[in-house]
Amino acid sequence: QVQFVESGGGLVQPGGSLKLTCATSTSALQYYAIGWFRQAPGKEREGVSCISSSDGSAFYSDSVKGRFTISRDNAKDTVYLQMNSLKPEDTAVYYCAANLMRRRCPDVGQLYEYDYWGQGTQVTVTV
Repeated sequence: QVQFVESGGGLVQPGGSLKLTCATSTSALQYYAIGWFRQAPGKEREGVSCISSSDGSAFYSDSVKGRFTISRDNAKDTVYLQMNSLKPEDTAVYYCAANLMRRRCPDVGQLYEYDYWGQGTQVTVTV
């Protein structure tokens, strides 16, 4: 059973940075486009970024574009999300998952396309 594990969350002040990690114990990650999502209390889960399985091309939502960078290291079965210039509105639980329906990311795609969700990692941005 493939499952991803997110880590790297924490408490940070506005303007600060965090680097999230999405890892799996199998080599399955390299075959999928991988998405990062977040869910704030009382809100729906939203996609923030996606990285293609092959060429590493990426998509970012407007809310994070220019501040977040997604990358992957298939040799380590790991995907990263570097988050800079964090804002209080970035506060959420962050999840990664595999897109089982496509290998490229013209956009983040729909939640139903994704599987192998991890437990999430909490990111809190506050003064």
